[in-house]
Amino acid sequence: MHTLVERYRVILSEVAMQHTVERLRAEFLEMPGLRLTVDQIRRFCGLDPANCSAALNTLVEERFLCAKPDGTYARLTDGDVARLRPAKATRTSTSTEAA
Repeated sequence: MHTLVERYRVILSEVAMQHTVERLRAEFLEMPGLRLTVDQIRRFCGLDPANCSAALNTLVEERFLCAKPDGTYARLTDGDVARLRPAKATRTSTSTEAA
Protein backbone atom coordinates (compact mmCIF):
# COMPACT_ATOMS: atom_id res chain seq x y z
CA MET A 1 0.00 0.00 0.00
CA HIS A 2 1.31 3.43 -0.94
CA THR A 3 1.86 6.06 1.64
CA LEU A 4 0.50 9.53 1.13
CA VAL A 5 3.99 10.81 0.26
CA GLU A 6 4.44 8.11 -2.40
CA ARG A 7 1.07 8.94 -3.94
CA TYR A 8 2.00 12.62 -3.97
CA ARG A 9 5.27 11.83 -5.79
CA VAL A 10 3.42 9.75 -8.38
CA ILE A 11 0.93 12.55 -8.99
CA LEU A 12 3.71 15.13 -9.32
CA SER A 13 5.54 12.85 -11.75
CA GLU A 14 2.42 12.43 -13.89
CA VAL A 15 1.76 16.18 -13.89
CA ALA A 16 5.37 16.87 -14.86
CA MET A 17 5.16 14.34 -17.70
CA GLN A 18 1.94 15.88 -19.01
CA HIS A 19 3.55 19.32 -18.85
CA THR A 20 6.56 18.02 -20.81
CA VAL A 21 4.35 16.40 -23.46
CA GLU A 22 2.31 19.59 -23.86
CA ARG A 23 5.46 21.74 -24.04
CA LEU A 24 6.91 19.55 -26.78
CA ARG A 25 3.60 19.56 -28.66
CA ALA A 26 3.48 23.38 -28.48
CA GLU A 27 7.04 23.73 -29.78
CA PHE A 28 6.43 21.40 -32.73
CA LEU A 29 3.16 23.22 -33.54
CA GLU A 30 4.80 26.64 -33.33
CA MET A 31 7.70 25.71 -35.61
CA PRO A 32 6.53 23.74 -38.65
CA GLY A 33 9.26 21.54 -40.05
CA LEU A 34 11.07 21.30 -36.70
CA ARG A 35 13.19 18.18 -36.35
CA LEU A 36 15.01 17.38 -33.13
CA THR A 37 17.16 14.49 -31.94
CA VAL A 38 16.60 12.81 -28.60
CA ASP A 39 19.67 14.60 -27.19
CA GLN A 40 18.39 17.98 -28.36
CA ILE A 41 14.99 17.32 -26.77
CA ARG A 42 16.64 16.17 -23.54
CA ARG A 43 18.68 19.39 -23.33
CA PHE A 44 15.76 21.58 -24.39
CA CYS A 45 13.43 20.17 -21.73
CA GLY A 46 16.04 19.28 -19.12
CA LEU A 47 14.95 15.63 -19.06
CA ASP A 48 16.66 12.44 -18.04
CA PRO A 49 16.75 9.68 -20.69
CA ALA A 50 13.80 7.71 -19.24
CA ASN A 51 11.43 10.70 -19.05
CA CYS A 52 12.50 11.93 -22.48
CA SER A 53 11.75 8.52 -23.99
CA ALA A 54 8.41 8.38 -22.20
CA ALA A 55 7.37 11.82 -23.49
CA LEU A 56 8.43 10.99 -27.05
CA ASN A 57 6.69 7.61 -26.92
CA THR A 58 3.50 9.33 -25.79
CA LEU A 59 3.61 11.76 -28.72
CA VAL A 60 4.41 8.97 -31.20
CA GLU A 61 1.58 6.78 -29.85
CA GLU A 62 -0.79 9.76 -30.19
CA ARG A 63 0.39 10.00 -33.82
CA PHE A 64 1.55 13.58 -33.29
CA LEU A 65 5.27 12.87 -33.79
CA CYS A 66 7.14 10.28 -35.79
CA ALA A 67 10.72 9.06 -35.64
CA LYS A 68 12.55 9.77 -38.88
CA PRO A 69 15.23 7.45 -40.35
CA ASP A 70 17.93 10.04 -39.51
CA GLY A 71 17.16 9.78 -35.78
CA THR A 72 15.14 12.98 -35.50
CA TYR A 73 11.57 13.44 -34.37
CA ALA A 74 9.13 15.54 -36.38
CA ARG A 75 5.41 16.13 -36.62
CA LEU A 76 3.69 13.28 -38.37
CA THR A 77 1.87 15.74 -40.65
CA ASP A 78 5.05 17.55 -41.73
CA GLY A 79 6.66 16.54 -44.98
CA ASP A 80 5.11 14.45 -47.71
CA VAL A 81 1.46 14.59 -46.79
CA ALA A 82 -1.04 14.42 -49.60
CA ARG A 83 -3.17 17.53 -49.59
CA LEU A 84 -6.73 17.18 -50.72
CA ARG A 85 -7.90 19.73 -53.24
CA PRO A 86 -11.46 20.99 -53.21
CA ALA A 87 -13.53 19.86 -56.14
CA LYS A 88 -14.45 22.54 -58.64
CA ALA A 89 -18.10 22.87 -59.40
CA THR A 90 -19.65 24.68 -62.31
CA ARG A 91 -22.90 26.43 -61.81
CA THR A 92 -25.54 26.29 -64.43
CA SER A 93 -28.35 28.78 -64.46
CA THR A 94 -31.90 27.56 -64.16
CA SER A 95 -34.83 28.98 -66.06
CA THR A 96 -36.04 30.89 -62.95
CA GLU A 97 -32.66 32.64 -62.53
CA ALA A 98 -32.57 33.71 -66.19
CA ALA A 99 -35.89 35.50 -65.95
